[in-house]
Amino acid sequence: MNVQEQIKEHIASHPEPKRSEMQQLHELILRVSPGCKLWFLDGKNAEGKVVSNPDIGYGSRPHKYADGTTREFYQIGLSPNKTGISVYILGIEDKRYLADTYASSLGKATVTGYCIRFKTLRDINSDILEAAIRFGFENTNKKAS
Repeated sequence: MNVQEQIKEHIASHPEPKRSEMQQLHELILRVSPGCKLWFLDGKNAEGKVVSNPDIGYGSRPHKYADGTTREFYQIGLSPNKTGISVYILGIEDKRYLADTYASSLGKATVTGYCIRFKTLRDINSDILEAAIRFGFENTNKKAS
C-alpha cells in the first residue's frame, strides 16, 4: 500500500465528524503546498508496539538530533487524537512564535511551541490555521535554501 492509500485509509478509519475534518485539513495542507512529499507514520516502533498516535506528514526538512545525526522528517504533521486534532508545525526555532502570533486570533485551541491542538474545526478560525501552516512551510523552506 502506498502512502496516499495509507493516508486515505487512516482518515476513513475515524468516525464522523472527525473523518470529514481530517479530510478538510488534509486538502487544506495540500492546497498550501501542492506536490509536497507525503508521510504516514503508524505510531508503532520497530517491535510493532504502539508508541504514539498515527500521523500524516507533509513536506520535508532535515531534522538534527542531539547526537549530531540528521535525518529527513516532515514539516507539517496532522494527528487525530481522543480529544480532537493536532497540527504540528516543525522547524520553528522560536518556541513562542506560534503562540505569540496565532493564539489570540485562532479561537478555542491550545498552541505550544510546535503544536496547535483543537477539539473541532468549528472551534477555530481556519484562515488563521492556514496562515500558520503556510508559515511552517515557508519558514523551513527558507532555512533549507
